[in-house]
Amino acid sequence: MKKYFQKLFIAIVAVLTLGVISPSHEIWTTLQPKDDTRETDLPSLQKHGLQLGLEDSIFEREIFAQTPSIEEILFNPAKELVYLKFGSRIGPVIKHEFDQVIFPKMSEVIESTVASAGGLDNGRISITETPSGNYAEKIFHVSDTEAKKDLIRFHVRTEKRPQDGYFYNFHYHTADDDFTVHHSLGDIYWSKNTPPKWLS
Repeated sequence: MKKYFQKLFIAIVAVLTLGVISPSHEIWTTLQPKDDTRETDLPSLQKHGLQLGLEDSIFEREIFAQTPSIEEILFNPAKELVYLKFGSRIGPVIKHEFDQVIFPKMSEVIESTVASAGGLDNGRISITETPSGNYAEKIFHVSDTEAKKDLIRFHVRTEKRPQDGYFYNFHYHTADDDFTVHHSLGDIYWSKNTPPKWLS
């Protein structure tokens, strides 16, 4: 009776721990009485499928099968760099409008540039540069790391318009025209008061 109870205990532990503690572990041999010279019948436990191994887990196979998406590699870091540039004084005021109007356009530009550069499969595309502070324009650059050159440069310029006040003009430059042309993404109104510096 004790032998059957011991086998049942081993099987329950193996099932509950999903095979992390397997029946062949040394701890189970210490449970046998010292005068018992018989070995535990482990092959019969494995034959009945009571031992579950982590290598059989479908979750583990799914994790390794997933490849990083453009959101993980480029969109999420891009948004983090934009918020970093906004800082704690500008961010709360314009964040909602940026998320609704500017960032979708920014994402489209990034996606089309990545597609024309051969996609993400080669692993050459990355976001470089930290955003600049003070009143400088630079937010981030999307670069080809193998060729060591920028593909797109995203900037935001503070503009003072007479009678209207201050606006933030979001735009980008491309390598196709040697970064000379401003491609506008849109404007966000600040106020008639002078805006704070970036990163503040």
